[in-house]
Amino acid sequence: MFATFLRLTLLLALALPAVAATDPKAMIEQYHRDHPGKGKFADHWQPIPIQRYWNPVDFYEPPRTVQGEVSRDQCVACHQGVTPGFVKAWQDSTHAHLGRIRTLPDSDVRAYKKKLLAEVEANLVEQGLLKQGEHLQQVGCIDCHGGVGKDKIRHDKDLRLPDRAVCGTCHVQQFAEAESEKEQTWPQGQWPKGHPSHAVDWKANVETAVWAAMAEREIAQGCDQCHYQQNKCDGCHTRHSFSAAEARQPEACATCHNGVDHNEFENYLLSKHGTVYQTHKQQWNFEAPLKDAIARGGYTAPTCQLCHFEYQGEFSHNLVRKVRWGFNPTPAIAENLDHPWFQERLDAWVGTCSQCHSPRFGRTWLKTADKGILAGLKVEQAAKQVVQKLYDDGLLPGQKTNRPAPPAPEKDAPGGFFQLFWAKGNNPSRVERIYAEMWEHDLIKLYKGLVHANPGGYTYSEGWSPLLRDYTEIMDENTRLRAEAKTRLAFLPDSLRLAGADLRLPLGTALLVGGLVVLGRRR
Repeated sequence: MFATFLRLTLLLALALPAVAATDPKAMIEQYHRDHPGKGKFADHWQPIPIQRYWNPVDFYEPPRTVQGEVSRDQCVACHQGVTPGFVKAWQDSTHAHLGRIRTLPDSDVRAYKKKLLAEVEANLVEQGLLKQGEHLQQVGCIDCHGGVGKDKIRHDKDLRLPDRAVCGTCHVQQFAEAESEKEQTWPQGQWPKGHPSHAVDWKANVETAVWAAMAEREIAQGCDQCHYQQNKCDGCHTRHSFSAAEARQPEACATCHNGVDHNEFENYLLSKHGTVYQTHKQQWNFEAPLKDAIARGGYTAPTCQLCHFEYQGEFSHNLVRKVRWGFNPTPAIAENLDHPWFQERLDAWVGTCSQCHSPRFGRTWLKTADKGILAGLKVEQAAKQVVQKLYDDGLLPGQKTNRPAPPAPEKDAPGGFFQLFWAKGNNPSRVERIYAEMWEHDLIKLYKGLVHANPGGYTYSEGWSPLLRDYTEIMDENTRLRAEAKTRLAFLPDSLRLAGADLRLPLGTALLVGGLVVLGRRR
């Protein structure tokens, strides 16, 4: 038993700082200390009732409908009538029948769970939650919703919605691996520490200004439904079955990794990888752990999990050890791709591709993808300069008369992220909305299509062609707005027109003065 715990400790030491790795309780305490809660914009928004489920750490309160103390058996008996769906899911789960794991023959692909169960029990013994030599018979309602090993709880006071740390009480290694994503540091500060990753996705959510600024909280909470992985584990391991086999299938990623700003799922399904998956998956065994996916699971193509959990031949819940472009391409990344940090990660990706392809093919494709992304970024950056100059010159529609500032804590900016979710008067203008979609939708689609090898996803249906459409429309708007401004300027007296040019008076001021002069002459 001690040897098992020692091996676990060594594994954790590779994932987290030593103080946390050797003490699960300290790791859980650190998790709660680090949790952002309402974030740095806390004064600007209030939670709505549904958010108690996305962030139970801060917002969950036990229901008052059931008063007093309830036992382990009463939980199941009551909920069989009240919520039979999730009772059925639990009854069919591994949690409900831990004894079955111990009797699995070594020839069964699930036999690896015997070792995992022993590690869980050793960890609980170390924490004083299980007696030495005692075996867990099941993980029931109370263990997750009240406390591991408890027989009774006060339903109206003690009931909790499990967070990441609750799962981490038993699954220490997986918890440590997932939390280790927070240690990622970009070499030139392209992203804050730990970003982007599941481990800080709630922080990224609540500390996005437009999310905090939106009055329509029911719409804003659509972001919460994906950005809660920092809070809970059921985004991948769906309650109440918490099936590892389910979490190994690409559909487990689909709820969040789809759409206009990160359409990974669509790109995967429409790639050759996805074609093989869809036509062969009935013969694959998702009960096999990822490290045995090809040899024992029968995989003949990669899944999201097979690629993103793997790093130098090992698999873990840290999914960012090969991240290079991050969430979206930026010049700060593009200009530093030759840095050793990025090169080492490129090499790691070549290793991943080499599970099925030759290393030369893998490296060639990844380099091809990089060059395609750089081409798209060049177009986007050219458009950005045009939109920024229109803003700086005061030429956007309504800029001097009907451009309200966005609600705090958001700040005005041309083509900003907030303009996808907020509009009032002439903010955003048409050209800004096009640019916002250009950088936040179409450039990212180009990137995602390339790295997931979906030809239509980066060339024609999505990506490059829409990106060029955006560019064309922005150039058209730039020509039109500047022509209109030039026409208005032509009606001014020569002295005012020259003054406006020489003194760099704002165009709106020059027009106002000119209007007053004309009125004076008429009188």
